Amino acid sequence: MTDCTERHLAVAVPDLAGYDEADLLAAAAAGIRAPSLHNSQPWLFGLRDGSIEVRADPARRLLADRTGWAVRVACGAAAFNAGLALALRGRPAQLWLRPEATVLARLSPLPPRPATRSETGLAASIPHRHSNREPFWPDPVPADARADLVAAAQAEGAWLDLLIGTTALRGVAEIARSADRVLRRDPGYSLEVATWAEADAAADGVPVRAGGPAGDLLPVRPYGGRSGRMVEPEPLVAVLGVAGDSAADQVRAGAALQRVLLTAYGRGLAASMISQPIEVPAAREQVRRALGRSGSPQMMLRIGYGVRGNPTQRRPLAEVLLP
Repeated sequence: MTDCTERHLAVAVPDLAGYDEADLLAAAAAGIRAPSLHNSQPWLFGLRDGSIEVRADPARRLLADRTGWAVRVACGAAAFNAGLALALRGRPAQLWLRPEATVLARLSPLPPRPATRSETGLAASIPHRHSNREPFWPDPVPADARADLVAAAQAEGAWLDLLIGTTALRGVAEIARSADRVLRRDPGYSLEVATWAEADAAADGVPVRAGGPAGDLLPVRPYGGRSGRMVEPEPLVAVLGVAGDSAADQVRAGAALQRVLLTAYGRGLAASMISQPIEVPAAREQVRRALGRSGSPQMMLRIGYGVRGNPTQRRPLAEVLLP
């Protein structure tokens, strides 16, 4: 799925039959399976002029998300899922980014064609992918799987740096722990996390069963979960980023993040997201300098092999569909 900025829409989109309500339902059903901070699910889906729009839901923007970064990343991931669902229906989509607008992404129809093998494989992981906050096994992630993850990010215009070696890993892990301490000093932050720590049957938030034990190397959100400590001497940690940090860049980063996560699941890998160093501007800059990157880090990932759990709940489609 390719993407473009909205200002080119008038000349680039061919004159094709627009999407209908059945397409919208399929796209939204896949879109809601995307990840979001605290499983807040800050997206809405609607039809407009034959295209499917992914909009930010202002009622679900977190107090801690002052810039709207978390909403844009989540909606970018949702748009990527929606595009895969449309491809499976033989109705592939062009992803248009809408920077600085309530409509964060627009999926416009491309000429019909069968889904590719890659699209079919990625789409198969959508219902099952979830954040795994449990300890991973010591088995290393093989080189070919690592290459697939890097290629997945690059396919969506992003980069994925894998932290190789104890020095690099522990340096970035310390930045992440420091950012976590900064966030926890804010009483409003701790209250908001507690608010989104939900019972297992809730339609949003992070259920207790999905919370992991405390981490020794990497920070863990205080969602609850089982007691004990996570002992992982050297997990695979990756940082995903894009060239810039505009609203459109952040939506693009969300699409790349989802492609990486689906690729990981398809390779039998588990993953969890560590966004604390992205949420604290000073820590984010420290991560960028530690990597020697000129671009903007958008998410840190912990990747490995582990026991597969169950996806968290999602809101009913009726709640995310626009009239």
